[in-house]
Amino acid sequence: MTLLEHEQKALCDRLASVRHRLDEAVRVAGRAHDEVTLVAVSKFHPAAAVEALARLAGHFAFGESYMQEALEKQQELATLDIAWHFIGHVQSRKARDVAGRFALIHTVDSEKLARKLQGVMQALAEAEQSFAGAVQDVLIQVNIGCEPQKSGVAADDELLQLADSIAGMDSLRLKGLMCMPPLSCQGDEAKPYFAQLRQLKEQLEPRIGHALPHLSMGMSHDFEQAVAEGATLVRVGTDIFGERAPR
Repeated sequence: MTLLEHEQKALCDRLASVRHRLDEAVRVAGRAHDEVTLVAVSKFHPAAAVEALARLAGHFAFGESYMQEALEKQQELATLDIAWHFIGHVQSRKARDVAGRFALIHTVDSEKLARKLQGVMQALAEAEQSFAGAVQDVLIQVNIGCEPQKSGVAADDELLQLADSIAGMDSLRLKGLMCMPPLSCQGDEAKPYFAQLRQLKEQLEPRIGHALPHLSMGMSHDFEQAVAEGATLVRVGTDIFGERAPR
């Protein structure tokens, strides 16, 4: 599939608009431009749209939520230097499909999954020379709104225990935390949840003995508020790609 010229232009224009919003949010927050990465969430959108943003707009950080779709896009766009982020739920039995294939996995939510990822990375290191010494970067997903329908660990001892476990795994590297506030909390209503995630990160750092550089939080409707509270990765889909058409 190839995008028409007007479709490519509209896509790049929307990306430019989001970049402008992000630049302004960073400026207002008094932060440096390179502290925040825009992850363009490309799920349900064709590889041609990803390619257009990479080739025409120089954007190379993309987020996917569904394994098969992500792997197909990775294969189709293998010649591009894309940093793929996995931002969807990962079942522990699917760890073999995600480990080693993504620059960052945002959604580790159990010790069982962490141990599966660790095992897959170790097996890859033994089987393939290119994976020798490789480490998978991960974030812990926190169920910040205590919502039963959402994945993620509770913001209590469950988080501490998972962080301790990952810190002891030599093939995983804990880089920070991820959250999604309740959908009903728009704009400024989401700020307390973002602030809480930042506080949790700050509490974890001395416990595990190293800095956690990333907070993955903020989407199309609230990333300005997330940036104000310390987000380093914002996940924006709709405002870049337009409305999704689930398959």
